[in-house]
Amino acid sequence: MLFLVLSILCSVIVGVIFKITRKYKSNPTQIVAFNYITALALCYFVFSPDLTEVHTNAPWNIYLAIGVLLPVVFLFLIASIKHMGIVKTDAAQRLSLFIPILAAWFIFKEEFNSYKVIGLIIGFTALLFILKKQSQNTENKWIYPAVVLLGFGLIDILFKQIALYTTLPYTTSLFIVFDIALAVSLLVVVYEVAFKKVKLHYINILFGVLVGVFNFGNILFYLKAHKAFSENPSTVFAGMNMGVILLGSLVGVHFFKEKLSKINYAGIFLALIAIILIVISQFK
Repeated sequence: MLFLVLSILCSVIVGVIFKITRKYKSNPTQIVAFNYITALALCYFVFSPDLTEVHTNAPWNIYLAIGVLLPVVFLFLIASIKHMGIVKTDAAQRLSLFIPILAAWFIFKEEFNSYKVIGLIIGFTALLFILKKQSQNTENKWIYPAVVLLGFGLIDILFKQIALYTTLPYTTSLFIVFDIALAVSLLVVVYEVAFKKVKLHYINILFGVLVGVFNFGNILFYLKAHKAFSENPSTVFAGMNMGVILLGSLVGVHFFKEKLSKINYAGIFLALIAIILIVISQFK
């Protein structure tokens, strides 16, 4: 259980760091780039991937797709936290689990039971409630959490495809993906520095390193939690998603004074119900 709690904490802390960056003249692209430098280094020293095992028949198309999507969705995540807050962004990110479920239904023709169908209906209702703006809020940037939801949902589908490729260890594939994500991020940073005359700033390096540490910590402890609960992975799945939504909501409301309407609170409650139903569906 400790690994699961640590994974939840790391996930929420990443959102907190991005929230704090609003107070400084930070550059999101530089933060994302230094995040991947840090995560890549930690991945190398902790998992010790054997790159000699990587061959041309590896799923490079999937690696490339995830490697490009990760930094792009990360930038939208930062924008979403900035404009919509931690509560709504964390909820949107966790509700992205419905994207691979829908893909399983419509693309892979997986049979669905009533629990999963009801869970999906409640989940999308929850999303509408969570993203509903307050009447006095004239700048409801709902597009950012919407892209976060779709982006992480697609990334989840692609990571599941990588998991099916058993020739390489999952952690080695993760290292390759981080390499590509870093390359994409650095290209954008170089473009901004060379053509837009954006300066590298130490505060972006600091925030990037912090995000990288906790981003990697989230992945590491999540994998360890799955290993500890190998006979009951649904516990980790439910605990992670519900834990992030609840802790993210508490942090957003009490520490950053994010304002939520009764409809938004109802949406968070419905999101938790939807996750419970999805977990129950795995046993039916």
